[in-house]
Amino acid sequence: MDRLRNIIKEVGLPRVIIVAFLVLLIVLASAYQIPLMPLMMAVMTRTLINGLFVLAMLPAIVSGIGPNFGLPLGILAGLIGLLLAVEWNLTGFTAIFVAVLTSTPLALLVGVAYGWLLNKVKGSEMMVATYVGFSFVSLMNIGWILLPYRSPVLKWPIGRGLRVTITVADFFEKTLDTFLAIRIGEFVIPTGLILAFLIPCGIIWLFLRSKTGVAMKAVGDSRQFAEASGINVNKYRILGAVLSTVIGSIGIVVFSQSFGFIQLYEAPMFMGFAAVAAILIGGASVRRANITNVIVGALLMQALLVIALPVAGKIIVGGIGGGAEITRIIVSNGIILYAIAQVGGGD
Repeated sequence: MDRLRNIIKEVGLPRVIIVAFLVLLIVLASAYQIPLMPLMMAVMTRTLINGLFVLAMLPAIVSGIGPNFGLPLGILAGLIGLLLAVEWNLTGFTAIFVAVLTSTPLALLVGVAYGWLLNKVKGSEMMVATYVGFSFVSLMNIGWILLPYRSPVLKWPIGRGLRVTITVADFFEKTLDTFLAIRIGEFVIPTGLILAFLIPCGIIWLFLRSKTGVAMKAVGDSRQFAEASGINVNKYRILGAVLSTVIGSIGIVVFSQSFGFIQLYEAPMFMGFAAVAAILIGGASVRRANITNVIVGALLMQALLVIALPVAGKIIVGGIGGGAEITRIIVSNGIILYAIAQVGGGD
């Protein structure tokens, strides 16, 4: 019994409950004879296309600015790059490369400004980041109307402004999903997506072991100790914000090519919340995180959401969408509230 208590204390009661709930969902799915193979494929695909959003949380947490609720800033930069690829009628890997190439400089600039702002509000980063993310998504609602894109795929046929949802079927849909894909019976391994997720994870893992990465971690562990050691705290916090913003911009490119649509206006508003919830589910805290937390968290989060949908459809008559939505709200918002409750203020 004492050993069980120690395990629960080390892992955290909320995470134990989440894992237990996931196991229950799998058992129920099996009991209701829901085919597990399509579910497993969906879990893998959704984990990979949402994984970069979760990875974007890592440099932010490590640098001491906390979970990046301002992730929509990076997503907006990535959306602009995606729209340029469609505007220029690019396809396949060329479109993806151009989208990343054009959005990254914008994400860098936005990340620097964002990090500078967070340095001015030390101790209130999560609240300010949420406000900034929401504000810029709302501001870009005007931008999507005024930006001078000309492609008929992007614009409304009547009036001004860009469409709410833009299909990429004729441009770069599932380019990464099908790249070097391996089929084993009914199971398809999306090699391109795996590489698109694991390569950035590997780069960040190596970066955090570099001299710069270790200095950034020192800032996140204790600002006072870092300052006493002669480390420029503000510089490394800005670096964390920049890395997080750039990864978020690349993440929306990977996500959109797999999803098959570019979604504008209010769509990016709450995407940061799900990413924050995922890395916390994976075992991270608002002050410490690692690559393992990213991978485990992304997998657990998407497994919960994917498996809950058909199970809720079997249990709740006529409530397929409602059941899954309730599960999503409980998991993501519940974990975020738990994390915020643990924050003791800035150090």
